[in-house]
Amino acid sequence: MSKVLVVTSGKGGVGKTTTTAALGAAIAQSGESVCVVDFDVGLRNLDLVMGAERRVVYDLINVVNGDAKLPQALIRDKRLDSLSLLPASQTRDKDALTDAGVARVMEELREKFDWVICDSPAGIERGATLAMRHADVAVVVTNPEVSSVRDSDRIIGLLDSKTIRAEKGESIDKHLILTRYDPNRADRGDMLKVDDVLEILSIPLLAIIPESEEVLRASNVGCPVTLNNPLSAPARAYSDAVRRLNGETVPMSVPSDRKSFFGKIFTRRAA
Repeated sequence: MSKVLVVTSGKGGVGKTTTTAALGAAIAQSGESVCVVDFDVGLRNLDLVMGAERRVVYDLINVVNGDAKLPQALIRDKRLDSLSLLPASQTRDKDALTDAGVARVMEELREKFDWVICDSPAGIERGATLAMRHADVAVVVTNPEVSSVRDSDRIIGLLDSKTIRAEKGESIDKHLILTRYDPNRADRGDMLKVDDVLEILSIPLLAIIPESEEVLRASNVGCPVTLNNPLSAPARAYSDAVRRLNGETVPMSVPSDRKSFFGKIFTRRAA
């Protein structure tokens, strides 16, 4: 049975689009079919991170309004046959999304894919509520900062009240991904520690994504970090997140890109 997952947060710039692309690619690598959907109408960044910006002909708004069929708007990833993208529009606004149109598109996507991952715009406005409305699973993305965590707490409230599952009296599975985490800065008190964030939000921790230049490198070349450098710290963290989503018990840690002192010496000598 297919699952709809929404990647959401209250604050912008926390890594939702990076997370959507990374999770989508990691799930697709396991053999399941995945469609990542950009709900950030008017901005549209998911196609850039996926390296498909030049291939966009039709978008989510076209399909919702009936101007194009879903297969016309879907962009299949060149690296993974099981991964597709439904891009957002840059020239329209979120008011162009209708409840009935989105419901129809989501039903079509459920029939075609094992996973539908919705990249939500930040905040609590219409685009965000439509992105989460049909979700079975939610991944709340937050940075270890007070303002980001507070806004995420508001989003958790919306997930418990504005989704179809909530209206039926059913619960939606909620998970937390903590991004841009630096243990040294947390120890110095420059950012919140993991336990502090968990105490405030009270939802299960899915992954800790460390601060890493690999995320920026992957975005710049238009490739999900889980494909661009699978051995990097953020890629390993996202891959572990997918394993946990699938029910595996994986120890939680903060991966690091830093090599040991002896590793650096060996690399220099080998070079």
